[in-house]
Amino acid sequence: MQLTKKRLELSKWVINLILLGLVIVSLYPFVFMILTSFTQKRIMSASFDFSAMDLRNYQNLFSNFALLTYVKNSLIVVSCACFFNVVIASLAGYAFAKKQFPLKETIFWLYLATLMMPGQVILIPVFTIMKELGLLNSYPALFLVILDAFGVFLMRQFMEGIPDELLEAARIDGCGELGIFGRVVLPLSRPVIVSLVVFTFITSWNDFIWPLILVTQDKMKTLTLALSMLQSNYGTNYGLVMAGATMAFLFPFVLYCFLQREFVEGIALSGIKG
Repeated sequence: MQLTKKRLELSKWVINLILLGLVIVSLYPFVFMILTSFTQKRIMSASFDFSAMDLRNYQNLFSNFALLTYVKNSLIVVSCACFFNVVIASLAGYAFAKKQFPLKETIFWLYLATLMMPGQVILIPVFTIMKELGLLNSYPALFLVILDAFGVFLMRQFMEGIPDELLEAARIDGCGELGIFGRVVLPLSRPVIVSLVVFTFITSWNDFIWPLILVTQDKMKTLTLALSMLQSNYGTNYGLVMAGATMAFLFPFVLYCFLQREFVEGIALSGIKG
């Protein structure tokens, strides 16, 4: 019995060491990025001179790079994307989960099948549509392309778990469909809404292809697209590039820290299994 107990303790120590190693490997790129952002490196290397570190790269971002303009554009785009994605996905998810209409399942699975289409396939059609609508170099062009079937799928999976008895009780009390949706369904769907907001925020914030295609004016560039201008064909200050990457990483990281618990809860309750 004592030998078995020692083996269990040894196994726990081995598992903890393995997990610690995985954590170190996972965190190293972020630590490397942050440390490099305080240097003036022209060649990428894993060695650092801590005595030569300073804040010049961050000062250049704010004084010579119009960082605040690009951050403002990104925040506007991700805010609109999150708002419209939550509104559209929650309404459609409620309809697919709790309402009955002809060909409901067929329409849902056809809509879901659009997720299998690579974004590169529709680059030219979307660009043509936005151009004909006069939406190039505008915020709607940047956030409308983010809306897809994934949010509807996520909301539908969660709302199917809401008991029908609650909705019937609300109807008996004289509540209309909009009242049921706003007073019963949405409050119960808070965890999955938070999850959808996090997914949409990260997807929109890190998007590079669509801004590259739909934006030609410098004042309308998002932060991710603008960071590509920090690189040069004749020499790159990798410290400046890493400083920009650190600023771009900061916003989704802070959002996830605040919403981590509800994000995980929403994913678990939506039936999404990896």
